[in-house]
Amino acid sequence: MTEPVTSPDPRQPESWLEPGKLNVQLVYALYLLSFLIGISGLIGLVFAYLNRGKVGGWIDSHYTYAIRTFWIGLLYGLVSAVLSLAVIGVLLAVATVVWVVVRCIIGLQKATAGEAIAKPETWWV
Repeated sequence: MTEPVTSPDPRQPESWLEPGKLNVQLVYALYLLSFLIGISGLIGLVFAYLNRGKVGGWIDSHYTYAIRTFWIGLLYGLVSAVLSLAVIGVLLAVATVVWVVVRCIIGLQKATAGEAIAKPETWWV
């Protein structure tokens, strides 16, 4: 005899690795951790790419926002490195770090509240 198929227990918490609120929070945390452990940012990027489009709704806006945060932050970092031969590059590097941290904090706050990112494709915050 076969057992009836039952839906998952709604009280059971979701996994950190499955697409959803916890995974989005993990991506942002890995980005912030990348200032101490560089490879964690790449791991967060992989999670964001793997899970984007699987859930829909407000969570997809966070995955898009996180992916763009990584790539735009990398671009800003490379420009800062090139310009570090002049003093302005060091200032731009500090501004880039602040920009990434602010975007991650905004993302974490909105994900915790269950809200979508208003403009996930923006170059600003």
